[in-house]
Amino acid sequence: MLDNTGTCECGKVEITMSLPDVLASYTPRQCDCEFCTSRGICFLSHPDGKLRIQTVRPLDIAKQGSNQASFLTCSYCKTVIAASIQLSNNVIGALNAKLLSNFYLLQKPVVVSLKNLEAKEKISRWQSNWCNIKINGESRI
Repeated sequence: MLDNTGTCECGKVEITMSLPDVLASYTPRQCDCEFCTSRGICFLSHPDGKLRIQTVRPLDIAKQGSNQASFLTCSYCKTVIAASIQLSNNVIGALNAKLLSNFYLLQKPVVVSLKNLEAKEKISRWQSNWCNIKINGESRI
């Protein structure tokens, strides 16, 4: 696994994204919903990857669209850190790739649209694409 690091805009939330391949081999995804486009978010994940988030204060949680995913945000600067969902015993999600210090190495983002998917289809897609997340070492939002 190869580690890639970064922080939120104010630097109070630190992230480490561990991926099986070099960053240049990944294509981030841009969700076309208003919430994501207005914030310029590009999501990055790999089912074998791991996202570690370290923060002093608890992250804020926002819900959008179908209210299934939780958007983890810095409680200081309100930067979206990741989209996530709590499963029975772990958290999975996708990182806001723009927070990576070496974001420029990624391929050009592709636009995706989940608006027309049913709730079960979204969860199935997330489970096959998103990575495990630990927040301060815990698998709980």
